[in-house]
Amino acid sequence: MAYATVDDVQNRLVRTLTNDERSVCSALLDDAGAVIDAYNVDASSEAKLVVSCRMVMRALGDGSDGGVPMGATQGSMSALGYSQSWTMGTSGATGELYLSRLDKKLLGVGDHVGSYSPVQELAEGLVL
Repeated sequence: MAYATVDDVQNRLVRTLTNDERSVCSALLDDAGAVIDAYNVDASSEAKLVVSCRMVMRALGDGSDGGVPMGATQGSMSALGYSQSWTMGTSGATGELYLSRLDKKLLGVGDHVGSYSPVQELAEGLVL
């Protein structure tokens, strides 16, 4: 289930999507919805819309040749040696759908720490 439309993505991009990109965008929005539901189906509709758009925009890229890939956290560029290298955010790569740290926080699933003790129920059931 898609939580955003192609027009939602288009309105956030600084470039115009081609007809081919619009059909790819539509399919990616469906995929993004499945990823979002796997993390938190109960997230707000606004968070799902924003995260869907962010995921698809990263996958489609900004359309620039040789620029910094969307979602990159580190990069380097050389001149005459013709070298480039980029480090992508928490996970994922260009052209791939993934949730960034901020996306997870928007969905209410980021940076949670917890534990579970399988013997807790046994300990509580003992009568001394």
